[in-house]
Formats: sequence, C-alpha cells, structure tokens
Amino acid sequence: MKNIKINKNKIGNKYPTYFIADIGANHDGSLNRAKKLIKLCAKAGANAAKFQHFKAETIVSDYGFKNLKIKTHQSKWKKDVFSVYKKASINPKWTKELIKTCKKFKIDFFTSPYDLDYVDNLNKYLCAYKIGSGDITWLEIIKKISKKNKPVMIATGASDFRDVERAYKLISKFNKKIIIMQCNTNYTGDKKNLKFVNLNVLDTFKKKFGDRVILGLSDHTFGHISVLGAVSKGARVIEKHFTDNNSRQGPDHHFAMNPKTWEAMVEATRKLETALGDGVKKVEKNEINAKIVQQRSIRAKVNIDKSQEIKKSHLICLRPKSNKGLEPYKMSMVIGKKAKRKILIHEEINWTLIN
Repeated sequence: MKNIKINKNKIGNKYPTYFIADIGANHDGSLNRAKKLIKLCAKAGANAAKFQHFKAETIVSDYGFKNLKIKTHQSKWKKDVFSVYKKASINPKWTKELIKTCKKFKIDFFTSPYDLDYVDNLNKYLCAYKIGSGDITWLEIIKKISKKNKPVMIATGASDFRDVERAYKLISKFNKKIIIMQCNTNYTGDKKNLKFVNLNVLDTFKKKFGDRVILGLSDHTFGHISVLGAVSKGARVIEKHFTDNNSRQGPDHHFAMNPKTWEAMVEATRKLETALGDGVKKVEKNEINAKIVQQRSIRAKVNIDKSQEIKKSHLICLRPKSNKGLEPYKMSMVIGKKAKRKILIHEEINWTLIN
C-alpha cells in the first residue's frame, strides 16, 4: 500500500490507523462547544477533528425538502431541514479559533467544504480534504478540491461502484493522494444498520485500485466492531462522529461516539494492529521454545549399532526437536545411511551421526 502524509502523520499499511472525529453539527451552534469537543476527542485519541463548512442555501433546497414525498430520518426532526442546516452551519469567523484549538491539543484540523467558494477560502487552513458521500456525483467540486493537490478523502455511501470509479478517475487526473472510504449513509442509529456496512467492499476496492489508494471507513453504526473489521481488511483511516453526550438533541448526537466509547475504540484498534503483524509467515520470537518442544524429530526406535545400515523400522518421530534434529519429512534421506557410532534408543538423529 502507498503512503500519504497528513501533516506529520504518515498514513499507510505500516503506520497506525488515523482516527478522524467528525464533530460535524454536534457543536450545536456554539463555538465554545466546538472547542470543548476538540479537547475531548484529542484526549480520547483522535488524530484529527473534522468540521463541515456549508451554507444552508447552497447545500439544501427548502422547497425540495418541504415537498419531498418520502419519509426519511429527517422527518422526525422537530424543525424543518433547512432550519436545522442553518443552525448547524459553521460560522466562518470560527475557523481560525478552531484551528488554534486543534494546534493547542496537537491534532489536525480539517473540514468538508460543501460550497465551491469554501474550497478556495479554506484551502490555506487545510492539510487534507474530505468529500462527503452526498457529493460523490458532484464532479465540479471534486475537480476543484483535487486540483488543490492535498490528500483527498472521499466517502462512498449510497453509491455504486460506477460512482466510485468515476470520482476516482477524476481525482487521479490531478491528485495521487487518494483515500477511498467505504461508507453506509444511514443516520437513523438503527442497530440493524450493521448488516449494511458491507466491509467486504474494501476487498473490492483493494482489488480494483491496488496500491494507488489508501482504504478507509466512514462509519455511522453503534460501537466499533465495524472499525475493527475494516482495519483488519486494510483500512487505515477511520471517521466516526463525535459528541460529549449522546442524549443531546441534534441530528448527529444519537449515533456518535462519546469520549468513553471513542477511547475504547482506539485502544481496541491499537491492540488489533499489534496482532495483525507484518504479514510475513515465520517462526515468531515467542515461538522458538514452542517449536522445540512441539515439533517432532527423527529418533532411534531401537539401539542402532555402529556401521549398521539404518532401516525405516529403526526410526520413530517424537517430540522434542533440537536445532540439530531432523524433521520427519527428511526420513527418506536417513534410510539407507550407516551409523557412524552407536545410536541409543530415542536418541535424536542428526547429520553428524550418519554417513
């Protein structure tokens, strides 16, 4: 897998998983809350705090949602969609303060700009871009972001492979620092959503794109089982929503991770990374003694006299096997040889004892 650098963090197969705490709308319109959440996610082990810069007017249609004929998770909101987005939008004046707070707590700052103007206005502040699933077919903003030549993360929720491939081809024309994130875009918080996460798609991405991309997961399910599964399949960037209290009112609080569950997720992932190893099949350092006591070696089944020709009936394979001992698969190489000296019953056979 290729390596990508985000600020001082190297992202790749040989490096620790990079965790993004998506604060999103969970600041609830308060700068102080946003700064508090940065502090809490940093303490819980996040590598980055991510926000979403949008203007309600350029991301949703008030008329469109009010005339929508289907029931969605937004139908349960107490206010109309446009009003919720209006309240959830980041005040551009906060940006420098948010960056300053991220630096204070030694984590990266970046955001998803959902507005073409924001791409230009925020570029000088960003070390990477995240393109949300909803914009995977909006090629204009994908192209604009890609040309900034900074790492591009793109989530792939509610899309098919044609959408992913189209976006990849466009990004790769201008930018080779690409992170493709498997995602299931369902914000209901339903525990049944786990069966739709479809982590095996990461194998599909790996097969199709090879080492041209880094794999990731943008996840909205409860707990961290999907995260562990994704990391075991090669994902090295994980994005989860973050809040300080799952009981707060708001579109993203219910299914977000809190400081306690986030810390548990990071701790479990670090243990998993240790267990994953380097992929080279070998006798591990802690197996050296086990290899000796558990593997069999060729031994004398009876006393074998000096110069006696060794027959199969003279031999038996028993534990343990020293470093000089011969493995059972070398039996045919021993049969027919003559003993240089008397070999005692159950004595281990080695090349110094036979001609």
